[in-house]
Amino acid sequence: MRETVGKTKDGQDIIAVTIKNKNGMTAEILNFGAILRKLILADGCDVVLGYENIEDYFVNGPYYGCTVARNANRIGGSVFEINGVRYEIEKNDNGHNNLHSGKDTTAKKIWQIDSEKENAVTFSYDSPDMDMGFPGNCKMTVTYTLGDDDTLILDYTGESDKDTIYNPTNHSYFNLNGQDGSTILEHRVLIDADTFTFADEESIPDGTIREVKGTPMDFTDAHAIGERIEEDYDMLKYAGGYDHNYCLNLDTKEPEYSLPGMDVYFAASVEASGRKMDVYTSLPGIQLYVGNYMNPDEIMKGGKKFVRRGGVALETQYFPNAINIPSFEQPVLKAGETAKSRTVYRFG
Repeated sequence: MRETVGKTKDGQDIIAVTIKNKNGMTAEILNFGAILRKLILADGCDVVLGYENIEDYFVNGPYYGCTVARNANRIGGSVFEINGVRYEIEKNDNGHNNLHSGKDTTAKKIWQIDSEKENAVTFSYDSPDMDMGFPGNCKMTVTYTLGDDDTLILDYTGESDKDTIYNPTNHSYFNLNGQDGSTILEHRVLIDADTFTFADEESIPDGTIREVKGTPMDFTDAHAIGERIEEDYDMLKYAGGYDHNYCLNLDTKEPEYSLPGMDVYFAASVEASGRKMDVYTSLPGIQLYVGNYMNPDEIMKGGKKFVRRGGVALETQYFPNAINIPSFEQPVLKAGETAKSRTVYRFG
């Protein structure tokens, strides 16, 4: 079902597409930024944060619900090389680094609605050569599907006529209490990762991998987010709380959740208010971010104000700054090839 819910600054229609499964679970996705604006479970609880007013998405500093592309997370120094060619991109983070591809990102563009079914919708965006500073004419798609086992499935593809970076993610913030303005400090998180990427004071990895064992970064057993977040540990001090990439234990197990076309592996789970969300992915990393810098002056759906640490984002991805660290799995899409990735959120 489609509904026009606003217009961009240049007069383009902002369309909300609503999909549903047989259990009554629904999702609302905007063609603006391919943004997941609502995810309403069968019990009526909307578990993703978003704005009350559509116009607030034009700024959307926290990237609520956005499809982030071409590259999610950070590139140190806002520079990288592909095939010996040096590319410089926007310095929109700490005056030195690139975050989520820059300010003029696909998270703030109109995507085309390519196909639509009762339980699925596909969006595409044609990113021209040197768009945001990245090489290649790159066609990107994201498909949102609601499975009848109460899953939200996100499938991404990318094709380019030049070698380029392709590392999309979804930047939804989840609160399993719903839109009540509560924090997520009591949410219990488990992450299937024995290691994480060290990041400096500007959140840039240098290739160092740290063990989680014996640190407040250890979520191999479930812990409340707020249980250790204020501990005197360098990573927490640098980032103002959890905002870190975990190296998933993908090579130690068989796929635990399979769908036609691509296997996904268990990555993380979140529990609160009698609800549980399991995350599965085909990607090597997941960023745990707990809204350390959410703006309490902004208005969320339902009219309440956002609160600091009011949502938890679990962004599946290639590791931050991977393009500059050869030891990390590379987010490079080769010309003429098709990149595919999948992330699944299952609710119970």
